[in-house]
Amino acid sequence: MSGGEAGGAAAGELPIRRLHPDAIVPRRAYGGDAGLDLHALAAITLGPGERAQVPTGIAVAIPEGQAGLVLPRSGLATRSGIALVNAPGLIDAGYRGELKVLLLNTDRETPCEIAAGDRIAQLVLIRVELPLPVEVEELPDSERGSGGFGSSGA
Repeated sequence: MSGGEAGGAAAGELPIRRLHPDAIVPRRAYGGDAGLDLHALAAITLGPGERAQVPTGIAVAIPEGQAGLVLPRSGLATRSGIALVNAPGLIDAGYRGELKVLLLNTDRETPCEIAAGDRIAQLVLIRVELPLPVEVEELPDSERGSGGFGSSGA
């Protein structure tokens, strides 16, 4: 890892630790891709309508001021009907545990086989603002106001 044993990474780097020797370090399929592919550590069969927490065998150190979003892979969704239960999954900068992906087989009849090493999701890092929450008596007005679901007519 760059930056020494103290854990500091060079700017533009994402420190990744293998927690299992069979874990695959996330990488981009193409140089300009936003997402780093996450791989299943072990094989799993998801029956129709079943969900499972699938380990990746890796941990990451997301830089302060950023967050990781675990997003579905469109190819897996198209071919097998696999979705992420909590898409997007949120990984905070302070989390150092194993990344696990919550998969759901949306197919009502066909089980889905996930092999060890299969790409199951992607990790995208985003910058986040960290404002201090301040309680106020009233919020400033806006054009939308308190209009919720369906209030835009769509």
